[in-house]
Amino acid sequence: MTSVVENDYDSFAEAYVAHTENNLVNAYYARPAMLALAGEVAGRRILDAGCGAGALSAALVQRGAAVTGVDASAGMLTLARRRLGADAELRLADLSGPLPFDDGAFDDVVASLVLHYLEDWGPALAEIRRVLRPGGRLIASVDHPFVAYTFGDRRPDYFATTSYTFHWTFEGQSFPMRFWRKPLHAMTDAFTAAGFRITAMSEPQPDPAAHELFPEEFRELSTRACFLFFVVEVPPTADGPDA
Repeated sequence: MTSVVENDYDSFAEAYVAHTENNLVNAYYARPAMLALAGEVAGRRILDAGCGAGALSAALVQRGAAVTGVDASAGMLTLARRRLGADAELRLADLSGPLPFDDGAFDDVVASLVLHYLEDWGPALAEIRRVLRPGGRLIASVDHPFVAYTFGDRRPDYFATTSYTFHWTFEGQSFPMRFWRKPLHAMTDAFTAAGFRITAMSEPQPDPAAHELFPEEFRELSTRACFLFFVVEVPPTADGPDA
């Protein structure tokens, strides 16, 4: 009997990219929000942590950033290399383990819709902090904790860290996914425990250009919580999480 592998992006990489490349939530909401929070990136060294097929990396490259991408899915990295060519360095790496970079190697790290795959954010945030220079920023987005509380299998305790499973369906085939949901204070506590200073929390609106393209979906997305975005930074003169 074949075991079911959750979050197996290698098994549906092509279909996932075809679905998310120009859809409302990814192309007109999540990516524009990340880019807006990143601001002026020309000349900055940016790590795209969980880069997937490279859509956000490509947008950052177009804005003049020197981008390195990592992802745990070899299939997604194949698609990212097809998109980016020599414009970005791409490596296979899992955020639950050590990152293959020197201390202070990056000015910014972007982690778009990645952290909610992890039960414990601590090791990943410690590694991200390590590879950021003093004053460097982590720009991250996750499932909004209020949405995760009500989505699917409703949990009885908002304050507990719990997982939930669901299925994505592409081209008639179903793929099991597992995310971890945390209360808001657990998210902010994880950032501060890792030595970051929170500089922004954002609940952005979708790109107005999507109104004509997705009128019904736009109305729903613009009136309900979906993702929560953070900008956190390493203190400019700090030497460690307790500094």
